Amino acid sequence: MFSAVVQSEQVSLFSSTGSNQLQLFSIHCDESLPSDAFIGLLNDRSSEPQPEGVVTLVSPHSSQSEFLLDQTVLHIQSPSLPKTYIQCPAQYGTELGLKHSWIHLQVRNMNREWSFEVGIADRVGRRGIIRFSTFQKQPRLKVPADSNGLPLLHLPFSFPSDSTQLTAWSTVNLHLPTFFPHFTNTNLIEHASESIDDDFLHQVLSPAGQYSHVSYIKIYSTCRLRRVWLSDGGPGQKLPWEFELYARE
Repeated sequence: MFSAVVQSEQVSLFSSTGSNQLQLFSIHCDESLPSDAFIGLLNDRSSEPQPEGVVTLVSPHSSQSEFLLDQTVLHIQSPSLPKTYIQCPAQYGTELGLKHSWIHLQVRNMNREWSFEVGIADRVGRRGIIRFSTFQKQPRLKVPADSNGLPLLHLPFSFPSDSTQLTAWSTVNLHLPTFFPHFTNTNLIEHASESIDDDFLHQVLSPAGQYSHVSYIKIYSTCRLRRVWLSDGGPGQKLPWEFELYARE
């Protein structure tokens, strides 16, 4: 998708305050849960407009209710995480091809289970998936049952405690190459099949080389999302003013 173009130092994939916000994303909402599953844009402070139909909107339940964004954000909710998510690129089989080593998400903790994942590749072309979940207790590496699957590194994620936050929002900053060594850590392996032999295990424990690029990004329920971008620098990098979080008291 972007592999053949010159890539700037920062690339924004999603901004809830822009126009045509989900242009690069596909939307997947669990149709079997019409009153519980919902993906849509609303105001963070007022939670308006309310969803049409029978959807019951999840309340934020934040202790910092006076420090909310007076802005449009993307609300994603469902008790069924695997079936309610947004994904970039929107077209199946297409790769992002972005070579930036940092991914950043501006997200609001809704005090519900939440998960997101990043598809990554090394310079040899070996691919894997890194998934972060608030409900995951220990790091686990799931090995696919055959060569058609990808190794999945599932890591715990936790939001900062309310006592350390000035707002209900957090900016998540992740340096993707940092997680590559976990794909070769056999102590983390969660076998998908008891019949996996050592040769096959060695083959699928990848990527193991140098970081190359991001292939896709998938963000599950339940959360509120303001921005997703990739960059060459970490959280100390100077950002455009519109990337900052501003709350109205």
